[in-house]
This record gives sequence, C-alpha cells and structure tokens, in this order.
Amino acid sequence: MAWPFPLRIWDLLDIFVVAFIVYQILMLIRGTRAVQLVTGLGLLFAAYVISRWLGLYTLQWLLSYVGLVVPIALLVLFQPELRRMLEQLGRGSVSLVGFTPHGLDREGAIRLVNDVARAARILGSRKIGALIVIERRTGLEDFIETGIRIDALVTVQLLINVFFPNTPLHDGAVIIRGNRLVAAGCLLPLSERPGLARPLGTRHRAALGLTEVADSIAVVVSEETGTISLAVEGRLERGLTEEELKVRLLALVGVPSVAGRGLHVPVVRVPALRVPRVPEFWRRRET
Repeated sequence: MAWPFPLRIWDLLDIFVVAFIVYQILMLIRGTRAVQLVTGLGLLFAAYVISRWLGLYTLQWLLSYVGLVVPIALLVLFQPELRRMLEQLGRGSVSLVGFTPHGLDREGAIRLVNDVARAARILGSRKIGALIVIERRTGLEDFIETGIRIDALVTVQLLINVFFPNTPLHDGAVIIRGNRLVAAGCLLPLSERPGLARPLGTRHRAALGLTEVADSIAVVVSEETGTISLAVEGRLERGLTEEELKVRLLALVGVPSVAGRGLHVPVVRVPALRVPRVPEFWRRRET
C-alpha cells in the first residue's frame, strides 16, 4: 500500500527539528521541580479530554477556562528553566547527552548512610555546623546552580573538610545525588512557617524550607549545641544519635530490610579520622 502523503526531505528535517526541541526541553527540566509541574499539566489535559469524551459539560467548561490562563502560568512557573535555556543557547552549550540515572544499589545506599551519619556525629562532637541534603525523586538542579559544583564521591573526610570553619565552602548546604557530592555552598529557601521555635537557626529553617517544597532529606548539625537533626517533608526530628540517624536514613533511601532490624546497621569500614579541635574564636552563632 502506497503512502497516502508525499514525504519530502524537508518534512524529515522538520520532524527532526521538532523532536530535537522537545528533547532539549525535557533535558532542561530534568532534575528540577518543573517535572512535577509538567505532570500536573498533563493530568489537567487528560481530565479535559476525558470530560469531552464522557460529555461532562460542566467540568469541560471549567477546564476550558483554566486552559486560558495556562500559557501565562507557564511563563511564570518555568521562568528559571526558560532563562537557563536562553543562557545555554547564547553560550552555545546546549546539552546533547542523554538521561543518566543516579539510583544506588543496596550496598551503595548503606555506604552513603554510614558516611553521612558518621560525619554528622564527628561534626556534632566538635560543634561544627553542617547542612547535608540528599536528593530523592524531586530534582534540585535549581539549588545546585546556586553553589559550587564538586561532583566527588561522598566520604566522611570530604564532608568534614567541606564544613570545617573558615574554609571557602563551609557556608551553605551540600547536595548529594546518588553517591556523589554534586555541589557545596548551596543556598536553600528558608521556611516561613509561623510558630517555629526560636532556637532554630538558619540551617534548620533552610532544611525545613527545602523539605517543604521537595521530597529531599536534610541532615542538620547545630553549630551551637552539636545536636543532630533530620528534616523530612517539612518535619524536624532533633536530638538523634548516629545509630538512630542511620536507621532513619536507610528507611528513607529505600533499604527497609536493613532499617527494620533495630539499630545494628552494617558498617562500611572507614579509615580512622582525626579532626583537630576547633579554636573557640572560630565558633560562630547561626544567624
């Protein structure tokens, strides 16, 4: 059977250009919160199609008016992504690489949790403030761009070195993706929730603010008291020990078979680490 429409070389070029643009848009929003926004818009469109098919005229009328404001809403919601795309086009640095998963296997997750928990315990014993963020399903690329990219394997020594006082990257948060420390010195949104306890400093409010808008995990070490806290879904758990933090982190990163056996979490051996005592004049209150 002959093809009903004549196919020219320019038609193939047209299809290729459109596919390339759509691909670049997907690459642009990959790793950002825009993925959830796109999913929501897709659900609204699906609801509109179903309402037309089933003859739900009231729902169809309502969704048609929602569709009138969608173009303006897209410009507002996707402003950071659009700006980044234009900057990349201006620099001629449009990405041509594919999707790269950063999931961890069971052993990698246990190693990551042990490194983070042990680093938090050492930092807390020296009263060195820290804010460690572990990315999950919601991408944090917007916040990564506010810091300094490192892309190094997560180790206890690296985390302590980053947060050691008076080092260039000790302010701000570190963001971990998979088993890689992607960036340090990142700026996070502060929680504006009323009624937060006054003793909570900037790090705790930043941890709460991030976990209110993303499904990330934030580990906070207080510079004032050395207390270890865990922020998840806008809730803060304070006063955790190293073992308790391991159990909570293992459950959150998806290793329930280990987390469900009590506090005895398999430990990945790390060479002994000596941290010099921090002089008193280096200790600053959280602002």
